[in-house]
Amino acid sequence: MNAWWRSLRAPAPRRPRGPITPWGMCGVLVGGLLVLACFPAAVSAHELSPDELRQVTIDPHLGEQVPLDLVFQDERGQAAPLRRYFGARPVVLTFNYFHCPNLCSTLLQTLADRLRGVPFTAGEQYTVLTVSIDPRETPALAAEKRSTVLRGFPGEDDADWHFLTGQEAAVARLASAAGFHYLYDPQEDEYVHPAALIVLTPSGQISRYLYGLDVTPNDLRLALVEAGQERIGSLVDRVLLLCYHYDPVTGRYTPVVLGALRVAGLGTILGLGLFLGHLWREDLRRQRDRSGAAS
Repeated sequence: MNAWWRSLRAPAPRRPRGPITPWGMCGVLVGGLLVLACFPAAVSAHELSPDELRQVTIDPHLGEQVPLDLVFQDERGQAAPLRRYFGARPVVLTFNYFHCPNLCSTLLQTLADRLRGVPFTAGEQYTVLTVSIDPRETPALAAEKRSTVLRGFPGEDDADWHFLTGQEAAVARLASAAGFHYLYDPQEDEYVHPAALIVLTPSGQISRYLYGLDVTPNDLRLALVEAGQERIGSLVDRVLLLCYHYDPVTGRYTPVVLGALRVAGLGTILGLGLFLGHLWREDLRRQRDRSGAAS
């Protein structure tokens, strides 16, 4: 009986394996494709409809005031009235959420990197506020994200860059005032949102929007100088503002000289077209005159 039980428990001897043939490899590939076809829900991500995606946008509210009476929680878990961060210097505002697996981390790390290239110091010439759009997130999660983003940033723990969480109504009101429209996808448990930095004046008015992930230190520098209303920046910074033009459509600063060159280029092309058209008409007239003389 014991021998019979041991024979049942003993593993079957393994057959020696030969090299995998092309037919065997084809069988493995076909089997894998069949598995993927049988479980499409497990391998395909949920896609939002075009109508839903159209809701995720920025509606620029340049010159409008954000509500400073809102109250959030900072990364230490203390009450943080929004008004606390305004009054002395311009503010860079971002909307993110801290467990975001994709866009948010890239945007925040890029912002930290670009701010290192700006000749200003957080807490002296500007403040940064990152507000979570997920009302379920906690100050502990905000503190963890802040520690990650500010690693190597000037001042690190003491930097004037605050990660705020808040109730849904407060977050929604601030985002609406800033024209920042996002969408919650319950199937993926993720938020779909634009990538943008919003630069505000010391009094809380929206001064500039900087779109995308490729914001340059120069864009940030000029936006802060403009939003600072001559409270920050040197004479060189103000001269730079004369040389650059803010495009509200692209959210970028472009050299005025470049714009002038583009206009001049278009004028040259138009003039050349008119000149060639004139020569063509003259040539046709001469041909008609020669034809009439010959007849």
